[in-house]
Amino acid sequence: MDSAGAEIEQREWTLSPETEYRFELDPGTTLAIKLGHGQAEVFGAEMVEGKVYLFGSECKAAVYTWRGCTIEMSHPSTEYVSEETPMSAYANLHIALEQMRVRALQTLHGSPSSDDGPGVHPEPPRVLVIGPENCGTTSICKMLVNYAVRAGQNWTPLLANMDPSQGAWAIPGTISAAPVSAPIATYSPSNPLGAAATSAPTAITSNALLPLVYWYGHGSVGKNPLLFERLIRNLGHVMDDKWDLDAEGAVSGLIVDTPSSFASGHGTTTETRQRLIRACVEAFKINVILVVGHEKLNVELQRAYGSHLTVVKIPKSGGVVELDQSYRERVYNYQLHTYMYGQVLEPPPGVTSATIGGEAPSDFILSPSSTVCKFEDLIIYRIGAETMAPTSALPIGATRAVSEMQPVRIDPSQPGSRLQNAILAVLISPTTDENERYDEEILDLPAMGFLVVTNIDIPGRKMTILSPNQGSVIGKMAVIGTFEWQEQ
Repeated sequence: MDSAGAEIEQREWTLSPETEYRFELDPGTTLAIKLGHGQAEVFGAEMVEGKVYLFGSECKAAVYTWRGCTIEMSHPSTEYVSEETPMSAYANLHIALEQMRVRALQTLHGSPSSDDGPGVHPEPPRVLVIGPENCGTTSICKMLVNYAVRAGQNWTPLLANMDPSQGAWAIPGTISAAPVSAPIATYSPSNPLGAAATSAPTAITSNALLPLVYWYGHGSVGKNPLLFERLIRNLGHVMDDKWDLDAEGAVSGLIVDTPSSFASGHGTTTETRQRLIRACVEAFKINVILVVGHEKLNVELQRAYGSHLTVVKIPKSGGVVELDQSYRERVYNYQLHTYMYGQVLEPPPGVTSATIGGEAPSDFILSPSSTVCKFEDLIIYRIGAETMAPTSALPIGATRAVSEMQPVRIDPSQPGSRLQNAILAVLISPTTDENERYDEEILDLPAMGFLVVTNIDIPGRKMTILSPNQGSVIGKMAVIGTFEWQEQ
């Protein structure tokens, strides 16, 4: 494209109050948006006038304005302005959650609200967001958290991701949680919840978050629901411990995003789906369930939980995009490569001084380390058998040779190890106190990072590993999942 063509690509939109500009990007394209004047936000994160924001990696998002604005952008793949949005409903929801925080803080400081009756102890909002596929639960969670941290009350709500098909702050196959103290920027599905300090450069000032991450290793909760439930409860125990030590932080509350299989049961049985929802409610002490655009699920959850917590049906945005499996697979690869190499977005022709989420693009680039280690340097496990039929599918009276929860040591020298191009989660070191060690301790250890096995040298008993930063793996424990590395 010549420079004249690049100039033609620059467009300007004037948005009326309470409307939003929606866009979708094709593979290999980027979009640059600048707020000319007025007020605008992307999923609750405010834009700064005059700053150019880059979007890429097939990002699908919207710029919303409460008071009206003018925005300039390079031409995206699909774009339109909508006057019909559920933002007023989401804003009212935020106000209700904010009131819960304020009342909980007042009670903590010994001055409960006059609205609270005798014996009433107001709780901070602990919210579970559930909805079917392609309903926008993640966007709603991000919006509610962004509004909370923008409220000017120094809130640091916890945002938890229970969807293993979404990379969140790490890579697909994980569940995680992080306290949020600044608005989470949206710029790419590679970083759906912002940049984490575990792999982001230290130069990033806004959203270099510190998540607690557990490795599940699969994209579907139905692959090993027993392990998934255990990890949910592990994360809940850690959150409890955090709140016990930080009562001020606890009043900021918690927002929990969930996979679509919690709503539709796709890939899981109804019993499994209900058990995992119950595990979340119990582990995180949920007091509010938000059901996004699903009448039947709302009735079901009202019946199950309406007597002791609040169940609210909220509208689904008309801007939500139907995502097919090929798109999801491309996003998996975007997320894996972003974890290793950082976020690389080239601005459209003619665009200069652009930012990624408000930061300099160079701050997002990583230089991964490729090293060679001996087979015996890294202790590798697989949890359960590699492929496992449901218990109901076993012959009558038959039992498993390997249970779903059993760690199985992998010998890299065996041809069937399937380590080539495998994604491994490196776990934090277990306790050194032998009296506190137990057989399944590996199931309860958080992940400290991830690496890729790029080459196996069986005769030399060595393997080459790729990681986002340098560091010895000698003596470390790692767990393999079902995700594989693919070069782009």
